[in-house]
Amino acid sequence: MMFRYTVVLALAACLITSCGFHRKKYDNPITKDTKQPDKVLYDRAINDIEHGRYEVARITLNTLINTYDQSEFLAKAKLAVADSWFREGGTAGFAQAEAEYKDFILFYPTMAEAAESQEKICMIHYKQMEKADRDVTQALRAEDECRQLIVQFPNSQFVPETQQLLRNIQEALAEGEFRVGDFYYKRGANPASANRFSHLVDQYPLYSKADQALFELGQDYERMGPRFRKNAGEAYARIVKDYPLSGLADDATKKLQELEIPVPAADPAAVARMKWEQENRTKAGMFTRSTSFIRRGPDMSPAAKSGQPQMTTLRPTVPVSVPATGGVPGFTGDVTATTVGAGDASALEKNPDARGAAAPATGGAAPAAGEAKPGEGAPAGAAPAGAAAGTSGTGSTAGGANPQDQKTQAADQKKAKKKKKEKKQKDQPPAASQSNPSSQP
Repeated sequence: MMFRYTVVLALAACLITSCGFHRKKYDNPITKDTKQPDKVLYDRAINDIEHGRYEVARITLNTLINTYDQSEFLAKAKLAVADSWFREGGTAGFAQAEAEYKDFILFYPTMAEAAESQEKICMIHYKQMEKADRDVTQALRAEDECRQLIVQFPNSQFVPETQQLLRNIQEALAEGEFRVGDFYYKRGANPASANRFSHLVDQYPLYSKADQALFELGQDYERMGPRFRKNAGEAYARIVKDYPLSGLADDATKKLQELEIPVPAADPAAVARMKWEQENRTKAGMFTRSTSFIRRGPDMSPAAKSGQPQMTTLRPTVPVSVPATGGVPGFTGDVTATTVGAGDASALEKNPDARGAAAPATGGAAPAAGEAKPGEGAPAGAAPAGAAAGTSGTGSTAGGANPQDQKTQAADQKKAKKKKKEKKQKDQPPAASQSNPSSQP
């Protein structure tokens, strides 16, 4: 009996303790030996991206973004979505990646990853570049995006790499310009060729064939006549000064001597730069040259490895064969249009004879010389005297007749002319009578 009583007391004590009279420390199962759920989702998505499961990774990342909008991994998740599209590649994938990267830069412009996003945008168009003799749309887009990175993130670690990409891109663009200019040069279209070459050497001074472009530019100017002797000398002098180690420097010096133009001294900075380029320039191997026809992108191995790439786009010039406007400026204003109100009637609506009265008289008579005096009515179907005077005495009323005269018959016209002659002899001044040969007897 005593034993049962002791057991009952023990059970009651346990029951009371379990009811909350004894506090114990709160145990958080999330922070103890486990990871945060947003971190788990992020790690899982990164693992899927690394193993090529891009669609699954994007679903996981979108779950993280929509569920944990205050997560510390939110920005990284948005960047990972863009990276998944970039790794997937293809035209559609690159387009989606560019849109995602631009959104990331818009929402997080101060983060270090913003410069990386801009560098990826540059690479998106860089990877889609065509050969130099084909469409240059992607090359121009890549040039703009690389310039944007250098301007917007000048202190980024990606700037040196982007500058080299920009030099490669401009090498490809310059090669396309050179091929067009050389095409015109070989066919004797010297103004068109000179226009291409002059823009090329100004826009892309680091181009590997800039010296050849300058030499052909000088040849174009020489072929166009002595009027362009100075332009040819400037092209040859630029080869000697800015490209002193070129194989065409000696030929340019001889051309300057033939033109009796002083030969400039070589620029020491240009000499040092060309020496460094010759020692460090990448040369395409035999395999690369033999398989170039199956590759999509241009050959950028001759691109410069030093020098500041061109950061602005110069406006194309006009060929010298195009006639100048003589300094007369074109129309630069704005064209506007307004509706005509009910009270804004034109002169033709107010006066049907305005067109005939405005026509100049060949006989020298005043426009108002043939007008009828007040109180004198003209015969029905007859033209006014001023209109008849403006017909140069031919007897035809087509130039100054009103609409009613055009509907009259030949008999009525002869009768009206006879009456006008009699009236002019009596009423008109002598000068008006002499000016109208039809009024002579």
